[in-house]
Amino acid sequence: MLEQLAQGVHAWLQLPGGVGQTNAGVVVDEDGLTVVDTLMVPSQWHEFGAALAQLGRPVHRVVLTNGHIEFAGGTSQFRLAAVYGSPVTSLQLDQPLNVEAYRRFMPEFAAEFEDLQTKPVTHVVEAAVMLTPAVEVIPIAGHTPANLAVLVPASEVLFAGGMCAFGVTPLAFQGDPAGWADALDLVAGLAPTIVPGHGPVGGEREVRELQGYLRACVAADGDPAAIPPGPWDHWEARHLDPINVERASLLARGEDRVPPSMLRAIEASGS
Repeated sequence: MLEQLAQGVHAWLQLPGGVGQTNAGVVVDEDGLTVVDTLMVPSQWHEFGAALAQLGRPVHRVVLTNGHIEFAGGTSQFRLAAVYGSPVTSLQLDQPLNVEAYRRFMPEFAAEFEDLQTKPVTHVVEAAVMLTPAVEVIPIAGHTPANLAVLVPASEVLFAGGMCAFGVTPLAFQGDPAGWADALDLVAGLAPTIVPGHGPVGGEREVRELQGYLRACVAADGDPAAIPPGPWDHWEARHLDPINVERASLLARGEDRVPPSMLRAIEASGS
C-alpha cells in the first residue's frame, strides 16, 4: 500500500527489499502525479498502478532514478507520461533487454520477464531542475555514473532511488563505491526523511551506515572476507559483497569494467 509521508507525498515500499524488490514514490502535483521509479515486473507494478488510480489523478511524469531493470521495468505501464532520466538511463533503456541475464540473476521472477518491455526516456536530465512547483530532480553519481534523486523541498522528503539501500546490501557493479560513499554526504544533507531504492524509509543514520559499508568495500582491497563487522551484519543480500568489493578493487587499479563476479552471477560472459 501507499505510505503517506507528508501531504501529497507517498512511498510504495517492498520490504525487506532484497534483489528485485525496489521502492517507488508518488508526488501529487497541481496538474497530476509525478511517479518516482516504476518497480520491475507485473506482479509488482499492477498493484502499484491500482493504488495510484485510487488517487484519482493522471500520471503526467515518471522520474527514473537509474536505468536498472529493478527500477525501470514498469515504465511501459505509464504510456501517456513523460519519462525523465539521466543520459546513462536513456542509453540503457534504448538497448534490448537482457532477459536471460535477469532470469539467472533473479530466478524468483524468471517467469515474469518473458514479455517485459520498457519505455524509453523522453526527457534527459543533466542538471538539477525544478521539474514542477513541488518536485526538484538532482543528478548524483555513485550507484551508477549518473543517478537522479527526487527532492520534495516543502515536505523535506528525498526519494534517493538507487543511491540508497537501507538494511539491504547495495549493488555497485556499475558504480564507484568510493565516489558513491563521498556522494552520500550530499544525500544526507538534502532532507531528514529519505526513501531508499531498497529497504525501509530512513534518514541520516541509515545513510551513514551505507557510507560505512561502501568504504569498507574499498578498504577490503579485493577480499570480501576483509569487510569488518558492522551494522551491515544483519542486512539482506550479503551475497553481493564479492561484486562490490571486486568493483572497488578494479576501479582502484584503473579498470572500469563489470566485475567478473557479476558476470558469473548472471552467467553471461561479456554482457
